[in-house]
Amino acid sequence: MPGLRLHLAVAVRSFRRWSTYRAATLSGIFTNSVFGVINAFVLLAVWRANPGAGGYDATDAVTYVWLGQSMIMTIMLWGGGAPSDLAERIRTGDVALDLYRPVGLLSWYLAADAGRAVFHLLTRGVAPTVVGALLFDLRYPDGPLTVLAFALSVALALLVSFAVRMLVAVAGFWVLDSQGLTMTANLLAIFFSGITLPLVLFPGWLGEVAMVLPWASYLQVPADVWLGQRTGGALVGGLALQVGWAVLLLGATALVLRAAERKVVVQGG
Repeated sequence: MPGLRLHLAVAVRSFRRWSTYRAATLSGIFTNSVFGVINAFVLLAVWRANPGAGGYDATDAVTYVWLGQSMIMTIMLWGGGAPSDLAERIRTGDVALDLYRPVGLLSWYLAADAGRAVFHLLTRGVAPTVVGALLFDLRYPDGPLTVLAFALSVALALLVSFAVRMLVAVAGFWVLDSQGLTMTANLLAIFFSGITLPLVLFPGWLGEVAMVLPWASYLQVPADVWLGQRTGGALVGGLALQVGWAVLLLGATALVLRAAERKVVVQGG
């Protein structure tokens, strides 16, 4: 399967590329760990004042914090990754060369982002979680099926995040500067992913809406799977939400790319 070997090679090269940034990785691990400690104490104070908030106990809340720190770079919650490279190539016009590759842009950049995500999961994902486990009492999955469901949810979280970032990047074919769209997407991700505050604490209709938006797939759904908050039908529903948004957003991105391939207009040429 030449296509599979090609995409695997792209992912491996992306992994190796990101592994060269050792100083940035170490400083990122330190930063994630510091913010993890700060946020854990903040949420502990919240749960002392309101035990059982959102259906979590204090251990759930602290575990949620460290899961969030492990997911930030894995899914590139702040934006970036392979789609940001494409956005720059669209701006300069170098994307014209990409269109000559014997593989679609979407699958090429997805493979590159997957390689990056694996590196960040093994470094800035695992290391801060170990720090959290040494400093706090964390909750762990109650069995191998939960671990497998969590792994699947994380993979789907990456797909949804990639689709959002890729859709913003390819919008650069029709706007002079995609920075405004990028900043808007990042702000929405910060607020609605649950990284700032667990979505289970959002009140009334705001919480209900937030839980079905694509950004809930970034952190809230995987965290709930890990914590055992989603079992049975709720687990299937959470994974279905992620699959649905991944299919919808990747499909929209593919349509935008197809339109761009018919008539590419970029500032670089």
